[in-house]
Amino acid sequence: MALRCCVVQETRLDTARIRAARQMIDPLFLDTPLYLCEALEPDLGCAVSIKLETANPVRSFKARGTEVVTGLLAANGSRAAVCASAGNLGQALAWSGRDRGLDITVVASRFAPAAKLERIRALGAGLELVDGDFDMARERAADIARHEGVRLVEDSLDIETCEGAATIGLELVDAAPSFDAVLVALGGGALATGVGHVVKALAPGVEVICVQPLGAPAMTRSWRQRRVVTTDSTDTIADGVAGRRPIPAVLDDLLLVADDAVLVQEASIIAGMRMLLDRAGLVVEPSAALGVAAILEDRDRFAGRHVATIVCGGNVDIDAYHRWIGAAPLREP
Repeated sequence: MALRCCVVQETRLDTARIRAARQMIDPLFLDTPLYLCEALEPDLGCAVSIKLETANPVRSFKARGTEVVTGLLAANGSRAAVCASAGNLGQALAWSGRDRGLDITVVASRFAPAAKLERIRALGAGLELVDGDFDMARERAADIARHEGVRLVEDSLDIETCEGAATIGLELVDAAPSFDAVLVALGGGALATGVGHVVKALAPGVEVICVQPLGAPAMTRSWRQRRVVTTDSTDTIADGVAGRRPIPAVLDDLLLVADDAVLVQEASIIAGMRMLLDRAGLVVEPSAALGVAAILEDRDRFAGRHVATIVCGGNVDIDAYHRWIGAAPLREP
């Protein structure tokens, strides 16, 4: 245990700051439901507790981070910020910025789910679309920040986004003695490094397992090889975790707090979404089903264990959702 505590101190995150971050976050986004979903056990062969991060105004965990970011910006007299987003961060930054009088610009791919883009506009943010993926949007957002002299909010790189997400970990560890493992969706890394930091600091016996789509494997490959590995493209329905270029500093943190990183197939993600609908009554986006997908693909690993999974987002294109769910078997990927 002493070794683990020493290792966690080497990350960019700080447990005291994470506790303080709770005071900056609107209570709407805190103390989200955590419950044992007994209906999942017969199909998955293990006890599964759900940490539900969709029952809030932006339907994802991202506002935990943007509340901290915008709170600090407003306190320092800043009046504007820009970010790149696959959809969820943009909504969250728009919501948090609006409440603090900040002028928010979001850059996104025009191929992002229409429902996410519409919600960003509805929340009052300026929206610029690029003819490319998230990494192209990130480049454009950086250009805007340089040219206009405004704050560039970079998810996962900005420590506030990680420490905001880490407040989920504080809520999990209250029940952690009953968990054997926590399954965390892995994209840019804010959620995984944040939750991982807290779990390893306060409940080091709990296994932290990151889950990423096989069609967007850059961060998982980087974790496995202990160096940044990029990919030329992504091919996954889980748009919220579909990055190609891991951030070195975030990878450094992930290497210290993640026990494992696994890749799952698209069919497993869809089967997980269907299972969460049929067994838990939850409409979730693909990224939120990654934990269930990991169990589906390796039932023997989790058999008889108690696993927590973070249902991290519920912003989904309804037409696409119906296509996926209609084609998905319930029990097998």
